[in-house]
Amino acid sequence: MKDEITITVKDQGGNIHHLICPLEMGLSLKDLCKAYELPMEAMCGGMAMCATCHCYILGETSSLPEKGDMEEALLSELFTTTPASRLACQIQLTSAMDGLSIEIAAH
Repeated sequence: MKDEITITVKDQGGNIHHLICPLEMGLSLKDLCKAYELPMEAMCGGMAMCATCHCYILGETSSLPEKGDMEEALLSELFTTTPASRLACQIQLTSAMDGLSIEIAAH
């Protein structure tokens, strides 16, 4: 089993970042973006209360957990959501997500 995965993130400026995530730390996608100091606000600290960690999943989503009720409710209040929208704080990174690509949503 792998002990780290790579996540590709496109920021609001169109820059591409390749993030290495150690799996033993139990990080969420939001935690990883914050650790790399990417421009993701995440004002509520990952409590699924603010939607400032809104991102778009680029490509395959089968490795991701289903959206919970809180996540669905918050995303429904945004004007910029698409079927690929997720809250990064609600995605705990696992080995199955190696190679995941996301785009951080503009605010």
